[in-house]
Amino acid sequence: MSFRLATYAVCVKGERVLLVHHVTLTGETHWTLPGGEIEHAEDPFDAVVREVAEETGYQAVVERLLGVDSRMIPAAHARLGVEQQAVGVFYGVRVVGGVRRSETNGGVVESVWTPLSEVAHLRRSAVVDVGLTLARTAPPTGHVAPVPVGGLIRH
Repeated sequence: MSFRLATYAVCVKGERVLLVHHVTLTGETHWTLPGGEIEHAEDPFDAVVREVAEETGYQAVVERLLGVDSRMIPAAHARLGVEQQAVGVFYGVRVVGGVRRSETNGGVVESVWTPLSEVAHLRRSAVVDVGLTLARTAPPTGHVAPVPVGGLIRH
């Protein structure tokens, strides 16, 4: 089993959310929230700001911690082909500067302000649904029910 600790930015502006279009090593594409793996000795708070800058070109500030999601990803669906526990730390962020651009040496090919009404129709990572639910419901525990995967929703 492997373990992945990542941080994700939920940036909602009006009726739009900032999503990034990710291409996997196998060439599959899906939409996800800006974010990614926390580096060794890095604070998750700093990691989410770094990830937004790397993947979108925007400068962001954290407004609040939304919650934490933990899920087991079966080997058949995990990136490395072994069962993985994925823990995601979700922050509500606000863009304060920068210029939107593609990631320079990574898997993100574009970032887009996407109408919230269109999200359900996108091929997307489950973290999108988790993050939007946390932002919308603001549960006092910072926890929401697991998002079932399948159809348009991927691990």
